[in-house]
Order: sequence, then structure tokens, then C-alpha cells
Amino acid sequence: MSGLEQLQYLSWLLYLFVFAVVLARTVRRPTRAHIDMTLFFGATAIVIVATTLTEKFHLDVPSWVNEELIPAAAAALGYLLLRLVNDFSHVPPVLLRAVELGMLASIAAIVFAPGSISAGVALALVLYLVAVIAYDAWAFARHASRSRGVTRRRMQAAAAGSWCLAMALIIAGVGIVVPSLAPPLEEVGAALGVGSGICYFVSFAPPTWLRRAWQEPEVRAFLARAANLARLPDMRDVVGDLERGAADALGASGAKIALWDPDAAQLKIFADDDAVALPSLPHSFQQQRPTLVTGFKRADAPSAALVELYNARAILAAPVTAYGKRLGVLLVYAPRAPVFASSDLELIQLLGDHVAMTLENRLLVDEAAQVRAREEATRLKEDFLSSAAHHLKTPLTGIVTQAQIMRRRAQRDPSAPPDPAGLERLLEQSQRLKSLVLELLDVSRLEHGSLIGERQQVELAALVRSVIQREAALWKRVKLRADSSVVAELDAPRFEQALINLVENALKYSQPPLPVIVEVWCDDGEARLSVRDEGIGIPAHDQPLVYRARHHRAARG
Repeated sequence: MSGLEQLQYLSWLLYLFVFAVVLARTVRRPTRAHIDMTLFFGATAIVIVATTLTEKFHLDVPSWVNEELIPAAAAALGYLLLRLVNDFSHVPPVLLRAVELGMLASIAAIVFAPGSISAGVALALVLYLVAVIAYDAWAFARHASRSRGVTRRRMQAAAAGSWCLAMALIIAGVGIVVPSLAPPLEEVGAALGVGSGICYFVSFAPPTWLRRAWQEPEVRAFLARAANLARLPDMRDVVGDLERGAADALGASGAKIALWDPDAAQLKIFADDDAVALPSLPHSFQQQRPTLVTGFKRADAPSAALVELYNARAILAAPVTAYGKRLGVLLVYAPRAPVFASSDLELIQLLGDHVAMTLENRLLVDEAAQVRAREEATRLKEDFLSSAAHHLKTPLTGIVTQAQIMRRRAQRDPSAPPDPAGLERLLEQSQRLKSLVLELLDVSRLEHGSLIGERQQVELAALVRSVIQREAALWKRVKLRADSSVVAELDAPRFEQALINLVENALKYSQPPLPVIVEVWCDDGEARLSVRDEGIGIPAHDQPLVYRARHHRAARG
């Protein structure tokens, strides 16, 4: 067996093997793309088998096999390959119809020509096939440049195989025009045939190890992206990054993760600032296995709005489940049904498993944060109650002591005049007790989410003036400076409480007769209020600690 024959047999075996693989795939999943692959490689198989029977085994076959069947099957290759291009990329309908008419015209010329086809007809047929297959190769390459992930690599292999096939046809045409060049070019054509067979094998029937090798970079990139997502501040950010990673890995136009809401028994996706429920549960979530949905009506899709957004004609879906707990479903949208559905289903299930692990880790982080928050809230509440009990004891002791003194005086001398200083102290301690009781009530309101009441338009200077007048007995050093009219929208009772706390703190840490100034003004349409005293102040190194819990002044001047 010569080297030329070895190359021919190798290329034929590759094409026949690819045909067997795509035929089995079509039987299992008869999608349009699988049927078109079977037709293309089936036509190639007809040419190979018929040529082998007649030229290699010299079998006596009917004349129409050589004169009509083999040329007609070869003439259909360009159109069938163009149909395959149209399954995953856009081919202008006019071009598709023109190539279809060219195929029909070629077959008609072959079938109705008397005897064997002439060299001129054969050359015209070769030129037609070269033009169409060259366009197919360009279309494969263009789609590869626009794709990502495994699809890109497969489209690159399909483009290379089509270029090899076109070059082999060009060499065949040269042999028709210049018969003397045919023998030395046969080996080049056979080598190109082997090259096209290998590329089509890699593209349309790759072995498992090669698919895994192709998927590894996408999976690694996805894992690298997902590694630190669990600690992002918001679940929306985690889900958004996972969606972008899944779309990149599968080379799809978009992806969404629908999270399961057990209370509402619905799957919900993040859309803008809201969570939108899917109108129905995808089969992938119900059956807990990856699925490919094609040929649906847009109104019947799991989310018609998303189908419109991504111009989807197919949806790949995989359940997102961790340790038997259903967390949601990963939906990947494609503008066309994927040609390589089986490997895409394997990859999306792998991505779905990693999404589940990332979301489970995120939920654990959230639960840990909630536990820490509850522990911190419990500690703060206990600290507050302990502090409140201590502070309540002081005014209560003062009130009881002053009341006992005034009672003994009244018992000794009922006609004695009132004790203004004692009454003043009694009033002062009562006011302190009132403030502490109000703070305790605020804790209760805060736990029930009702601390802030209804807001209303208030003239700020008038409100501050009324508080100063009400507290005049204790706020003798407080002065108000205010613009003529400053209106603010606020909860008046809570505002009064905050103002009282600020002023009493200023009075506490400043010595008489130094004044405490409350100033109200308007700045760029916003109401402003400040409380200023001339006391000891706060050291610069303590100022960042003012709003920290359990931080107290250590000295008082």
C-alpha cells in the first residue's frame, strides 16, 4: 500500500467515524443541528463508500453510482455545510436560497447529462463547491472570533477543516484543468483530506479527554472568579459575578441564577433593585438534572423578559443544589440552539455545582454574621440595661433623699415656708429620671422597628425655642441664635430628645457662667443645627471614638 493510499484511507476512516458519532447523537437527540451534521457527513460517507467499492475493490456496481450518485452527493456538500453554519450563526436567507438553487442546478446537470459529466461541468462543479465551502470556512472563523470558551475552539477547528477541504477541491480543479499536474498533487490533496478529517473529528466528535481539556481553562477561570465571592458585601453582587462567569465559560449571551424562596415556593431572580419571581419552575429544577430547551414560544419561556433581552432561542439550565438542599437553578441563554449540546450540558452542570458551593458558603457567612450581630446586640442590650440600672439608681436616690428631708422638715414645723432649693433639686432629679425612662422606652421601640415616628414640616427655631422655654429652670445658660425661618422635615419627639441629650452634655462639661449656644441656620437649602459650649472639649485623639459604644469621658473639668 502506497503512502497516497494510506492518506486516503485515513481521511476516509476519519470521516466515516465522525458520521457514525453524529448519527448516534442524532438518534439520541434529534435536534436540527444534529440532523444537519448527519446529512453533511452522510453525504461525505456516500462519496467515500461508493468510491471505495468501485475504485479500491473494483466491484461491479450500476453505472449510475459513478455517474450520478457520487457527483450528486459531492455537489450537495457545500449547501449541507452552509445549513450547518446557519444552525449557530446567521446566514443571509438570500445566500442560503442561492446556494440551494446552485446545488439543485448542479445535481440536475449531473443527472440529466448524457453519459459521464464533461471536464467543463466537473470544473464548474468544483468551482461552485470551492466558493461555497470557502464561505463556510469564513463563517466558521467569524463565529469563532465572536464566541468564547469551548464553542470558540470547536469553531476554529471547523473553520480549519473547511479551509483544508476547500484547498483539496482547488487541487482537484487544478488536476482537471492541467491533467499532467494531477499525479504530483494527489498526495497534497490526500494530506489536506486528512487534515480536514482531523479538524472535523476534533470539532464535531472530540473524545472525552479533549473536551475536558477544553473545558479546564473556563472552569479554572470560573473557580478563580468564584473563590472570593462569598465574602462580597451583598448577595446581589455574588450572584451577578457568578452569572457573568457562567456566561463567559459557556460563551453565551447571558446567564441568570434564580434563587429558591421556600416561603413563597418560587424561584426569584435579581432584576434592577427588586427580586422577580419566575412564572413557572424550570424542568431542570423539578427533575434535578441539566436540560436544554429549544423551540419554545417566547411567551412560554421561564422568563419571557429575559428571553427578549438576550434574544434567546435556547436555554441551558442546571440545578443549583448543595448537600441535598435546593438553592435554585442556573439559566444560560443562547441566541441559537448549541451545536454541541451534550458537552455544554456537562459543563453547565459542573458550573451549577460550583455555584451551589459558592452560594452555600455565602449563606454560611451570612448566618455567621447574623449570629455575631445577635450576640453583639445581646451584649449591647445587657450593657445598656446595666448602665441604665446604675443611672436610674442615682436620681431615684436623690429624689427619695430630698423627699425624706422635706417630709421631716414639714413634720417638725408644718408652718415653715417651702424650701426652693430642695424643690429645685427634686425637679432636677425627676427630669433626669424622666430622660432615662424615655431612653428605656426607645430601646423597646427600636426592637420593634418603631423608633422613628411620622415626619412633618417643622419651623426649627420655634421648636428649639419651645424646648429651651420648657427646660428653662435647668437651661439658664442656654442661648439661641437662629435665622428668621428655617423649615425642616423631622420626627419632632425624637429630635427634641436628641437636642436635650446634646445640650445636657454641653452643660455637664462646661462650668457656669459659660454659655451654651444653640444655633439654627439654613445652608444651601438644608437646615442646620449646632450645639456649642466653651467647656473642656474633646481631645483630638478621642474624637474618632465619640460614636463608639461603651466609650465614656474619663475626666471632667
